[in-house]
Amino acid sequence: MAKKLTVQDKGKIRGIRRRWLINSVGVVLLVLALALGTFSAAIWSYYYSSTMNDLKRRAADDAGGFSSYTRSQYWSNAQSAVQKFEDKTKLELQFLDSTGAVQYSSNDLAAGTMPGTPDIQEALTNLTAAVWMGSDPDTGERIVAASAPILYQGQTVAVVRYVTSLAAIDWQFFLALVLACLLGGTILALVYFSNLYFVRSIVEPLASITETARLIADGSYGVQIEKQYDDEIGELTDTINDMSLKIKQSEKTQSEFISSVSHELRTPLTAITGWAETIQSGELRSPQDVRKGMDIIVSEARRLTNMVEELLEFSRMSDGRFTLSVEPLDLKAELEDAVYTYREFFRREGIELTYQECEEEMIPISGDPERLRQVFCNLLDNAAKHGGSGKRIDVAIQRVGEKAVITIRDYGPGIPEAELPHVKYKFYKGSSKARGSGIGLAVCEEIVTRHEGVLDIGNAEGGGCLVTITLPIEG
Repeated sequence: MAKKLTVQDKGKIRGIRRRWLINSVGVVLLVLALALGTFSAAIWSYYYSSTMNDLKRRAADDAGGFSSYTRSQYWSNAQSAVQKFEDKTKLELQFLDSTGAVQYSSNDLAAGTMPGTPDIQEALTNLTAAVWMGSDPDTGERIVAASAPILYQGQTVAVVRYVTSLAAIDWQFFLALVLACLLGGTILALVYFSNLYFVRSIVEPLASITETARLIADGSYGVQIEKQYDDEIGELTDTINDMSLKIKQSEKTQSEFISSVSHELRTPLTAITGWAETIQSGELRSPQDVRKGMDIIVSEARRLTNMVEELLEFSRMSDGRFTLSVEPLDLKAELEDAVYTYREFFRREGIELTYQECEEEMIPISGDPERLRQVFCNLLDNAAKHGGSGKRIDVAIQRVGEKAVITIRDYGPGIPEAELPHVKYKFYKGSSKARGSGIGLAVCEEIVTRHEGVLDIGNAEGGGCLVTITLPIEG
């Protein structure tokens, strides 16, 4: 079912998507940034640190070799070393005097210059090999230079210096960083789009569920959501669909209940009004007719009272005001009172009410006598209403272990098997044409359950309905 999302829904969806992406992509972005920083440091160490250390080592080795020469031998050997230097394409070899001026260089253009870089100053001042990376003072080119002092009898007579350009290294470092950034960007894009797809697979079904819930809230009971996934979202969809159907069924049941109760109320009210108007008009001359009319009015008024009581009980059950006034009582005596109350009434209806008592003198339990009497009267009334055609109702009580068992059986048509699981549901009337609100048995079930008992309704062997009440006996 296609549903149009409101601006508010779209805003909520964007909000969820934004938070999800910020949280998930933000973490990945932080990890990638840390990884890129670590990679950059490793590449820098690999390219620059290794080059600097190598030049420093070569300068120190050469300086150590020249330290064995005399002053006269030094310059001639320095000139020879420069002329024979084989790595001119990669490195520049220089020999500087004690003032820092270049005397010999594998690059003829550097001879006679004074570079003045920190590595030279440190070599002359601290008498140790030093390395420096920066821009060449003359050309502005990025270079690495390593200088080491040549000592003779403890005095610095010259400095050997290696210089190399960083252009190739800078380019390699730049390419490595670019490749790393491209790889990181690709990973970030994959994470972003995979998360975007994943979020959409959650948000869009949630939006559909939200819209359906709004339709249900607006009164479109029974509307269903198309199930797309067999996961938690699918379970939520099934739950919403089931709720929608149950609300629809509940609404239907409630409507039927209102219609039924309206009919049930209208019938006795019509009889009461009709007979009252007839008696009031003076049309009835015979005292017997007047008495008959008054009996009907009293009977219908009593029926109305019973219906109102059932509705009040149901209201108390629904809002949690249904309570019990528990006290010690004799269950056998309470049942007998109800039997004797109904026996004469049933006799006038042509129904025989038999009672089989147990051997025990009394059956003590803890309970609410008024509520239990209400259960007995309701069940006896139901037996006459639905099974009175059998002209007989049997009531029995007995003790079975630590339980008291009460049975009420009629000899009517019984209850259809398909309706048996539902007869105790509120508002349920089934196929019975007998008058009633459909909540009497639900109230009885609640009362018996509150007494820690069990109310069972089924069909008896040989026909008719059998109601069994099991209650715990006070020890």
